[in-house]
Amino acid sequence: MPTSSRVDDAPTSPRLLGVDFSSAPRAAKPIVAAWGRRAGAVLRLEAIEAVTSLDQFERLLRTPGPWVGGFDLPFGLPRELVEHLGWPTDWRALMQHYGALSREQIRDTFAAFCAARPAGAKFAHRACDGPAGSSPSMKWVNPPVAFMLHAGVPRLIEAGVHLPGLHEGDADRVALEAYPGLLARELVGARSYKSDDKAKQTPERLIARKDMIDALEQGRTRLGLRLRLSHAQRDALVADASGDKLDAVLCLLQAGWASAQPGWGLPASLDALEGWIVSALPNDG
Repeated sequence: MPTSSRVDDAPTSPRLLGVDFSSAPRAAKPIVAAWGRRAGAVLRLEAIEAVTSLDQFERLLRTPGPWVGGFDLPFGLPRELVEHLGWPTDWRALMQHYGALSREQIRDTFAAFCAARPAGAKFAHRACDGPAGSSPSMKWVNPPVAFMLHAGVPRLIEAGVHLPGLHEGDADRVALEAYPGLLARELVGARSYKSDDKAKQTPERLIARKDMIDALEQGRTRLGLRLRLSHAQRDALVADASGDKLDAVLCLLQAGWASAQPGWGLPASLDALEGWIVSALPNDG
């Protein structure tokens, strides 16, 4: 367990992992995993790999530790939603219940919940959504994070990784919920830097990616880390107009920050049903 809250005084860290997740990975749109290692205030990117199936993702999770990973998928559902539906309020039992549902059942249940609520308050939110600026974890479209939770969290549990504050597992393989949008906004504000639509892969988005990478290499974020890249790695991050590789690296940096924080940087007020997005501060929102 980390003992120092100062990133620049920390010893060489365990291996770090950042994962840009997809609930339906394929060769054209894989899960992207970024591996790196932190030494003091410098985080060096070691490798980026494409994970083209959920079976391959399961094998990734079983990579021997020690490692600390930041995963871009929700680890919990809003307490308000869970209690309204009468679902289990113990996290492990809730994930078992949720994992047993089909995507159609999830969509229909959540759509009915939203339909009964007033405009402007259709979705229930977790406590971390405001500070992180994240989509509600019950959202099933644009982005389908409810399905990402459904595909990802049961596999994290099955792989035996440790989810701090939620589920005890292998202490040498630590999984934390990350959200690249939180760090991206700190770097470029509301500017868009990615799109899967080729028609929207504009020079402006390319410039935004370059600006983000410049800021990361210079350590201009509150995480206090400087990203170290080779020329080839930098070119690859800039060239990926989908932003998936860059998002995996943003998750990697969030994992690197958490690896040097007491209690992984999670707030004392953590709701053990909802979970928390690493590096989001309770007083941000």
